[in-house]
Amino acid sequence: MKKKVTFLPDNVTIEVDEGEDLLTAAATAGVYIHAHCGGDGVCGKCKVKVDQGDVHSNKAMHLKAEQYEAGFRLACQATVSQDVTIVIPEETTKDGKALKRKPKTTRSISARSLDSIIGSWSVAPPVEKRFIKLEPPSLDDNIPDLQRLMRAIKQKCYDCAEPTYDHPELLMDLPFILREANWEVTVIMLRGKRAEEPDRIIAIEPGNTTDKLYGLAVDIGTTTVCGILIDLNSGEVIAEASAYNEQISCGEDVISRIIYSQRGNGLKSLQEKVVRTINTIIETVCKEVIISPSDISYIMAAGNTIMSHMLLGLDPKYIRESPYVPTCSHFPLTRAASLGVLAHPSVRLFLYPSVASYVGGDIISGVHAAQMHKSQELTLFIDIGTNGEIVVGNEEWMVCAACSAGPAFEGGGIKHGMRANSGAIENFHIHPQTLDPMIITIDRIKPCGICGSGLISIVSELLEAKVIDQQGKFNRTLKHPRIREQADGFEYVLAWGKDSLMGEDIAITEVDLDNLIRAKGAMYAGYVTLLDSVGMTFTDLDRVIMAGNFGAYIDLERAICIGLLPDIDREKFYYLGNASMLGCQISLTDHRRFRERMEVSSLLTNMELSENPQFMTHYMASLFLPHTDMSLFPTVAAKLAE
Repeated sequence: MKKKVTFLPDNVTIEVDEGEDLLTAAATAGVYIHAHCGGDGVCGKCKVKVDQGDVHSNKAMHLKAEQYEAGFRLACQATVSQDVTIVIPEETTKDGKALKRKPKTTRSISARSLDSIIGSWSVAPPVEKRFIKLEPPSLDDNIPDLQRLMRAIKQKCYDCAEPTYDHPELLMDLPFILREANWEVTVIMLRGKRAEEPDRIIAIEPGNTTDKLYGLAVDIGTTTVCGILIDLNSGEVIAEASAYNEQISCGEDVISRIIYSQRGNGLKSLQEKVVRTINTIIETVCKEVIISPSDISYIMAAGNTIMSHMLLGLDPKYIRESPYVPTCSHFPLTRAASLGVLAHPSVRLFLYPSVASYVGGDIISGVHAAQMHKSQELTLFIDIGTNGEIVVGNEEWMVCAACSAGPAFEGGGIKHGMRANSGAIENFHIHPQTLDPMIITIDRIKPCGICGSGLISIVSELLEAKVIDQQGKFNRTLKHPRIREQADGFEYVLAWGKDSLMGEDIAITEVDLDNLIRAKGAMYAGYVTLLDSVGMTFTDLDRVIMAGNFGAYIDLERAICIGLLPDIDREKFYYLGNASMLGCQISLTDHRRFRERMEVSSLLTNMELSENPQFMTHYMASLFLPHTDMSLFPTVAAKLAE
């Protein structure tokens, strides 16, 4: 349930979920509160006063009895339970002058009206279970067991074509299952790839097991593998899990893994690692709802081209070499058990097709979920990660490309960078006069590093406060203990060692800034190059859809401030979440939507940015905060001119 929080003297009101802490609410509202322990409650700096309403406070530490009685609370330890008005105590300089306060514009990417983007889907999965009662054979009716079964299926489903079967192993157990089950069995049927194709018998189970029909949707990411378990009788998600892709030990990016695959048993090792990761997810979700992995009847998966190749054990060698050719783009329907996946021997694993070497099934799945192939609106679809993928187009045409943004958005190449785990700085504000930080960490514990969303917040705040310039260099004229020169250049200390989880200073350096600028520059150059190729600009776009887990935590204003996203009407931005997983979920639940995937792949045309001479021109122009051409970022130019 939403509650209103009003912050004074800023006079800013924000709606937050009940149970949200005041420190996070303030940061979301763009209101500065001095806090540098990440929300752990140990620094005692984030004192605020409850003026109207009440909050639930977890701790009274750092507060004297009379302060507590007067309504003071630690913002990080006070959670919202009703509409409330909060007064932030006035800060003064050493000479007693009041410090000016000015709330900042922050904005999360909207998840509004997603139904208009993803539409609806029916519960009609690609596999179904049919309970069949057969007439036992007799001297008058002694047709073979298989024909008897097919006749019974045809009788039960009057309008369906004669079913088929595609593996001889089915026949080995058929006569025994039929007789031991007293001629009452459940048949698992796989729908035809096309509407005109007959269904296939893929397994037979004794008795009536129609109430146990489950499917697994899997997003095979370079860093993280996610899975959701779906009850295919109801279409409901009943369990979900994620795990780090074990291949990380062989390289953090796809290029490193391709190189690793060429050493000895490298490819086999990589395949085993990703299969083991998928099995971990299967075991986790099955334990949660107390079912067996053999109860899973179908697996729908999506991954980039390299991840898909490695799962199937296909050599990715030539994906890395010009002209960048994968072994195939449409992957065969595979028996999961043959890959080592924990599943019933009959279970099929479907992999979304890829478009090119670096635009894979994860993007096809996301575009499929977003129904770009059905929409007249000109859309820019963005998935930001180590390998950023971009699609622009509508129902008539689509152009796609991939650009190597590098690992900065996932914490790589950053001195104190880390993935979005507990203790990572995920939000940051800086006081424009004192230059002191307000940091918020994941799980509200002492900081131990910086994740991608935190990095974007930090850089945009330092830029607006003029601590750094548009080239990503620190202002050498500022005299502040947190701005210091080290062996590899200047840096800003986000948290002193005494306030950090690891007991060491956490800082952002000029090298970090350079890595971020290169990463965001590659993404922005990719958008512009792709739009240029079809004679369009950002003003022609009807909407921008952000995909991927990372997008959930990006502050839109800050992403625009650093030049990661275009400076256009904010209402055009939508956040779709893990679109790859969503596409798998939809396809796993509704075979009709699943069959539409071929329309997506047929519309997409790939562009190799590395071969496009304009890309490097746009890239060089983007190596600035936010850009060398400030006319492209009018709202940012206005902010920086203040």
